[in-house]
Amino acid sequence: MQVQVRHQPSFAVARLLLAPGEPAQVEAGAMVATSYGVHVQSQAQGGVLKGLGRALLGGESLFVSTFTAPQNGGWVDIAAHLPGDLQTINLDGRTGWCVTRGSWLASAYGVQTETRWGGFGQLFGGEGGFLTHATGQGQLVVACYGALDLVTLQQGEMITIDSGHVVAYADTVQSQLRKVSSGAIQSLKSGEGFVFDFAGPGQVLTQTRNPSALSAWVVAQVPSR
Repeated sequence: MQVQVRHQPSFAVARLLLAPGEPAQVEAGAMVATSYGVHVQSQAQGGVLKGLGRALLGGESLFVSTFTAPQNGGWVDIAAHLPGDLQTINLDGRTGWCVTRGSWLASAYGVQTETRWGGFGQLFGGEGGFLTHATGQGQLVVACYGALDLVTLQQGEMITIDSGHVVAYADTVQSQLRKVSSGAIQSLKSGEGFVFDFAGPGQVLTQTRNPSALSAWVVAQVPSR
């Protein structure tokens, strides 16, 4: 699978170029268009129980769509639900990546994904919680809300990032999810909830906008009965 991204950075669309008979896994509902003859099948990845865990815990759809190119090859155009950029991560079979809630968009068939515990943020209404862990070989496509930033940490270098702005990070990076301040009153004053502490070496992808902040703003605009 090869990936071509266009309309960056605000409304990115990824074209997955597939060899004859090659499949690709795509988040349900992310397809924009396909070349004629591409076959699609949707099913719960890893069975119904794992699919439920992926949906309820990892923040992804219950079903994953598998697109398979016909004998002359084909392509699939995909896009995220929120406006923003896309990033392709090349997995080499040695280093996996953790993708935060709702950011996984597609991956080559040689990439395996599973739901992994990432911290206590989700239990308290914040971000964090369960992550999508991707391993194997091939290309992984992740989506963000807003623009993407790539942070490269050297050995021992540390950084603190608001959990709602984290898109993905490499397995080589050490991570810890914690409350940004002690006490509920302090959290309300600062407007922050949970943050990730990262220590290098490795890379972290961040987004310039926070989907949870958007959700809170939309809810605040809805008149109460």
